[in-house]
Amino acid sequence: MEVSQQLLFFFSALGAFNGFLLSVYFFFFHRPKKLSNIFLGILILALSLRIGKSVLLFFNPDLSKIILQIGLTGCFFIGPALYFYLKSEIDDIQKISSQWKVIFIILTSIILLAGAIYPYPKYPEIWNQYYVRSIYWEWFVFMLASLFVLRHSFKNIIFHFSKTSSIEKWWIGIYISNALIFLAFFLSSHSSYILGALIFSFSIYIIAMIFLLKKKNKNAILSTSTEKYSNKKIEDDAANELLEKLKHVMSEKEFFKNSNLKLKDLASEIDIPSHQLSQLLNDNLGKGFSLFINEYRIQAAQKLLVTNHQFSLEGIGQEVGFSSKSTFFATFKKMKGMTPSQFKKSNNSTPTL
Repeated sequence: MEVSQQLLFFFSALGAFNGFLLSVYFFFFHRPKKLSNIFLGILILALSLRIGKSVLLFFNPDLSKIILQIGLTGCFFIGPALYFYLKSEIDDIQKISSQWKVIFIILTSIILLAGAIYPYPKYPEIWNQYYVRSIYWEWFVFMLASLFVLRHSFKNIIFHFSKTSSIEKWWIGIYISNALIFLAFFLSSHSSYILGALIFSFSIYIIAMIFLLKKKNKNAILSTSTEKYSNKKIEDDAANELLEKLKHVMSEKEFFKNSNLKLKDLASEIDIPSHQLSQLLNDNLGKGFSLFINEYRIQAAQKLLVTNHQFSLEGIGQEVGFSSKSTFFATFKKMKGMTPSQFKKSNNSTPTL
């Protein structure tokens, strides 16, 4: 093997090896524990399997077909892992939902059953003609879904680059690296097959560099998705416009009546990222999401307690968006200093906050 080939093998293989180590770090050692970092670990592991297979095949065309199957199986999880990583980061999701579990169970069942029924060593033509194409299409579909999740961040970085947060630049960097690796493999017939491995290695080195630069920073990019924005406060004009949208959504559409309302739902309604809505509430109103929603619910409950005699106290709580009677009573007493029944007896006019 020539020196140039040896160097090529070294740098491409090193990326795959470091990727395995990095995925283990995210699975077991990174603090604080976050759902998004688990998905990032899955993403890096899946890419490492795909890249490792490619490197071995490039330098050894007679590579065992079972290794090829393992690499392609890993490739099947790249797109989903990317999507769920970005989704859990941007929406600050800390617990995997039943729907996500079902999706992963279905995807895992599909690729494992397909590999068991038609293993690559016995049916290479089926894999090359059908499975590989399906895997790349699945990867592409999840990349489109990921792009939709990142739409606000891309808009920010295009039109307001200087005001774009470092976490948004990180998300976009992860996405672009993935997209370049996808294109390198998808277009490998027109370029070098090893190009995807080199791009991955470069991306791994960038991640390692970020770790070194952020090592002493408690607010490092990978520490939290809810980055502080004290130096990136939303401009007054933009903030006022967003607050007007919020007022319309809450007062006119009565979004607060949805007992399952989440930060991401309200953010989507006014067309901004979840972290930006959280920033808006904290910086401009001085309150968190729960307090903001509960103020509207309690205000609506006050009106019903005085003007509507058809609902029971529990019914009023449900009507304004509380999921249980106990939550309604506890929140009402905390905010008004009395229980709903006490308020009803002592007030004869429509109260205001």
